[in-house]
Amino acid sequence: MPDEDYRPAFWYRGRHLQTLWGPLLRRGRRPPLRRERLDTPDGDFVDLDWLAAGPEGGPLVLILHGLEGSVHSHYARGLLREAGRLGLRAAVLHFRSCSGEVNRLARLYHSGDTRDLEWVVEGLLKREPDLRLGLIGISLGGNVALKWLGEQGEAAPAAVVGAAAISTPFDLSACAAVLDRGFNRAVYTWSFLRTMKAKIRAKAHLYDGQVDIRAVLRARTFTEYDRLFTAPLNGFTDERDYWTRSSSGPYLERIRRPTLLINAVNDPFMPGEHLPREIVARSAWLEAAFVPQGGHVGFLDGALGRSSWAERRALAFLRRRLLP
Repeated sequence: MPDEDYRPAFWYRGRHLQTLWGPLLRRGRRPPLRRERLDTPDGDFVDLDWLAAGPEGGPLVLILHGLEGSVHSHYARGLLREAGRLGLRAAVLHFRSCSGEVNRLARLYHSGDTRDLEWVVEGLLKREPDLRLGLIGISLGGNVALKWLGEQGEAAPAAVVGAAAISTPFDLSACAAVLDRGFNRAVYTWSFLRTMKAKIRAKAHLYDGQVDIRAVLRARTFTEYDRLFTAPLNGFTDERDYWTRSSSGPYLERIRRPTLLINAVNDPFMPGEHLPREIVARSAWLEAAFVPQGGHVGFLDGALGRSSWAERRALAFLRRRLLP
């Protein structure tokens, strides 16, 4: 199961440097895009950003970003550029309130919410009945993609020919435990909660009577945030009920499409001891690249850390299935 293809540069070492280099210092021009707004059945919207130069009617790679990510995230830019180089169409599906505009409803998004993904896939297939579709999920987006594929099982649309997931939080409880302490809490959790709270403030009036907004805005850990906001807003008993029911790990055995899992053992968000090695070993549908180094959504290479081994590996895996 271990994959030794990824070897970081001599200077690109340690879980935190490998995690922080991309969002802070990775440079790369975003390719030309076109935006499509889709009005959802519940009166809200989601935005798709399409690679403008993609071939018409060809196979499509649908990219699901991570927590508080967007088309502006370094990995989204990288995947779009690489997809274009390979001659594939590509689009980034934004979770609600992540495309640069706060969504209309109280509902936001969370790690286990697969409803918008299912609705978007259904819509794409109605529009293009002969579509061949591959999914790439990053971090939270990987969890959503894998959970949806597991929910679908044998009933997954035939058009979905495969998926790849990078730095997936397979066990949300284990992730919260490491993110809510020490350096992780001071750097990563603080950064995530800062932007999440800003979105809540922007539409605080929608939450009257549903959650205690003042308490939510005081939350300093994911445990507090999920207990006070995510769980009550989405019908979970508490934060542990949310983590248990939303983790993709228990759904992996039900996946019936070729799926590549890329995670680093030194990921500061997803403890290496919780990687689903035994499940992968039992499944004919899962392939794992659980490599020693890479951090969280890192895996950068090249002299200046501007390219990504994980992005190339994920797209190569899908290209073989999208272009048989």
